[in-house]
Amino acid sequence: MATTRYAALLRGINVGGSRKVPMAELRALMEGLGHDGVRTHLQSGQAVFTATHGDEESLAAELSAAVERHFGFAVDVIVRDHAYLEGIVDACPFPAGELEPKQLHVTYFSAPVTPGRFAEIDQESYLPEEFRLGDRALYLYAPNGLGRSKLAEHLARPRVTKGVVATSRNWNTVLKLVELTGD
Repeated sequence: MATTRYAALLRGINVGGSRKVPMAELRALMEGLGHDGVRTHLQSGQAVFTATHGDEESLAAELSAAVERHFGFAVDVIVRDHAYLEGIVDACPFPAGELEPKQLHVTYFSAPVTPGRFAEIDQESYLPEEFRLGDRALYLYAPNGLGRSKLAEHLARPRVTKGVVATSRNWNTVLKLVELTGD
């Protein structure tokens, strides 16, 4: 039976004391769905697991529904396999090895996005901050960190993210997910 190693990215949990999802409960919930080798990373909504059934979309929907049943609130989930996560690192358009990890972020999207979605953004007005599109992802270079980024604020606006789930991770987490799904 073929198994695939995945990362589940849960959006907006354990932030500011709301939408609490204890990692031990999340691991137990995922094991209850039949997943093996479940591990969590940090408290901000990353889990890795092995699945013998489903694809990224069905696994995300299954986990999202299970979280809502168990915790009583809806959580958007994106699931990606190891090959995809590794490809995101390999395709990074910025010199990741030369930057501090807090300066580089990846926003994962639930579906492909086109450049037209971002056409209204005058990138020059945000320099030295920059973004580039990838495969169902956006790379953001924010030299002063995400918390101070005006470009990140603009990219998170509902009219930019309309119709897709979007969740961001810093470069350290991006690399860690590749490592954890590669085990």
